[in-house]
Amino acid sequence: MHETRNTSFLSKGQRCAAWMNYPADDDGPHPAVVLVHGFGATHDMRLDQYEQAFTNAGMVVLSFDFRHIGASEGTPRQLISIPRQLADIDAALTFLASDPRVDPTRIALWGTSMGATHVLLAAADHPELAAAVVQCPVMNTMNAAFSSGLGAVAKLIGPITSDLIRAAFRLPRRYVPIVDEPGRTALVTVPGAKDGWYGMVPPGASFDNRVTASTGFELVKLNASRRAASIQAPLLVCISDHETLTDPRIAARTAQRAPRGTALHYPADHFEVYHPPLVDGIIRDQVTFLTRHLRPRALTEAGRD
Repeated sequence: MHETRNTSFLSKGQRCAAWMNYPADDDGPHPAVVLVHGFGATHDMRLDQYEQAFTNAGMVVLSFDFRHIGASEGTPRQLISIPRQLADIDAALTFLASDPRVDPTRIALWGTSMGATHVLLAAADHPELAAAVVQCPVMNTMNAAFSSGLGAVAKLIGPITSDLIRAAFRLPRRYVPIVDEPGRTALVTVPGAKDGWYGMVPPGASFDNRVTASTGFELVKLNASRRAASIQAPLLVCISDHETLTDPRIAARTAQRAPRGTALHYPADHFEVYHPPLVDGIIRDQVTFLTRHLRPRALTEAGRD
């Protein structure tokens, strides 16, 4: 069993709800991993399986909700801004490095889905990181934005324009769904995506399926894969070969461009990586990669026996 502590940290003066998970064996200092979730997702949505696996391997794990999302502060609600969220990751890294049970020289980032965009951008700006891992990565949100087709993108022009105007005049924001069925107005309308998103929500939890519409404008011009060559840390890219939200070849090229990149391929679509029968094997591969580069005490001592 590992120890979990509800906590929080400040990002630009606002509180980010956070969860610290400590190995049960001793007081450290331990290597550590920051978990970065996907688009509009919260801590409740299946992060516990990664927390458990990584802490069992001897790592401290910090997970959190971005500002404006889930249990964290911030208004308007459901505002998704890449610069704001990158600031939250910077604050999370600072908070984690200040923990006396953490070795600040052995910290990694882990990101899933659009969290891969955040991890790539943050890792390019944090050469001190010891490792980075991404899975089912959405690295080029411009490519992902058009995965639902030009017609779906065209439906968003009106709401995006309206929300940009409302934001400029500090009026109540215009929202659109994050995900919906094909033919509906939402940021993601790929077949199967709605079931996939809601399949991440455990019983008793909730998912606020909306976002400020102007987020769509930000997404169509973002391509984090361009920063791959600037990432100095070892980078593991877990690629879903049957990806439904983006072109998996982008992830493969990103791993090739990263100076210390490694690609692993899985017969999965975007959401199958979170569920049996694939999830346990994917997590084992990630634990192997992280223990190789972070050297948890449990691994070091096992090597001495």
